[in-house]
Amino acid sequence: MINSVDKTSFPPHLAGIKGKLTIVKVGGKIVEEAESLKKLLADFSKIEGYKVLVHGGGRSATAMAAKLGIESKMVNGRRITDSEMLNVVTMVYGGLVNKQIVAGLQAVNVNALGLTGADLNYMRSEKRPVKEVDYGFVGDVKEVNADILADLIGKGVVPVLAPLTHDKNGNLLNTNADTIAGEAAKALSKHFEVTLMYCFEKKGVLLDENDDESVITNLTPTLFEKYVSNGIIQGGMIPKLENSFEALYAGVKQVIITRSDKIHTNNGTVISLL
Repeated sequence: MINSVDKTSFPPHLAGIKGKLTIVKVGGKIVEEAESLKKLLADFSKIEGYKVLVHGGGRSATAMAAKLGIESKMVNGRRITDSEMLNVVTMVYGGLVNKQIVAGLQAVNVNALGLTGADLNYMRSEKRPVKEVDYGFVGDVKEVNADILADLIGKGVVPVLAPLTHDKNGNLLNTNADTIAGEAAKALSKHFEVTLMYCFEKKGVLLDENDDESVITNLTPTLFEKYVSNGIIQGGMIPKLENSFEALYAGVKQVIITRSDKIHTNNGTVISLL
């Protein structure tokens, strides 16, 4: 691991007084289509305080693989990353999508820097062990160097994190963008008052999946258990929310699930421990 940064060189809040940091995770077609990306980055630029953007890009990776004659294989919605697909996701996530976002942020006067986990050794992972499924070159996060990220952020840099990590043995690993955001948020909570924001196609978690206006505005562990037992919250939303509460227990102040055009408003479902 990189040696810890000398905190005497940090801005005052990094030496002890926590500043506010918003980590936004966004994926899907929002970051892969020019108009929606432009709108997203304009909204992101309006977020007050320090900020980090974490992105996906799976659709672009699938499209690029098809152009190259490489078959995309998915199991339970998760990508199998063999050596050929690893090359594709590295090109798309670490290159095309990441640098389009960075360039777009520079256009709205946000001083962004694109990073994979290998850059500055900020996020190390281990190849997922083979159990029922061999996911290939997929990483499970083991270590986050929060000090180096905090130093960049404190200097006014906005990290743009691609869903790629490394094992410190020369290998890049495909890593879920939600995991990147969650692990970065947990690690950075020792330096900042962190809000973790997941962008979703809906305005938040819904009481009625058929009513887009039925947003649950506040969600605590007690309410979560109640809604799960009543069948209101179900399916893939359950692990997303479980991961959100895990982040809160690890020091993140709040998690917000909202639509991408609401990221600068804090509207949506606010998840907290109280």
